[in-house]
Amino acid sequence: MTLILVVGDMHIPQRAADIPGKFRKLLVPGKIDQILCTGNLTDRATYEYLRNITPQVHVARGEYDERTFPISVRLEEQELTVGLVNGHLMVPGGDVDTLAATARLMNVDVLVTGNTHRFEAYEEQGRFFINPGSITGAYSPLEMQSIPSFVLMEVKLRHVVAYVYQLVNDEVVVDRIEYKKE
Repeated sequence: MTLILVVGDMHIPQRAADIPGKFRKLLVPGKIDQILCTGNLTDRATYEYLRNITPQVHVARGEYDERTFPISVRLEEQELTVGLVNGHLMVPGGDVDTLAATARLMNVDVLVTGNTHRFEAYEEQGRFFINPGSITGAYSPLEMQSIPSFVLMEVKLRHVVAYVYQLVNDEVVVDRIEYKKE
């Protein structure tokens, strides 16, 4: 089993001061195998914080990133292929058909995207789509009252169990979603 932290749209320090303390307590170094970040880290300190959790950090460049991260990343994870993009180049943003077309183009089973600052996870056309939302709860023109969130994915062969962590009324709420590749 591989444990993957999925985060994004942090916008530190421009739109948010930091990752909420209740989330930081959960993100312990040595327990997570790798990190997928949908971009918009916007500062080196945040990137180094992620690398402290695990050295295996994959980042898709967001529109506010200054670093030279790639626009997309494609990974083989056990018996699944995973694609990672920010989503700022997709029109319309967050659209199911646009995301499905991107997943087909990248030839992936799981597509991780960001940019909307809103958590979503669903299966469409036999593929699994995850948007971790904004771990800091940073505002965006699309989501002024963003709920801070991130996802922990357990990958075992062709099976994904995604745990979504959301900070609602200053309490951490966890939900579970599963996907099995046919």
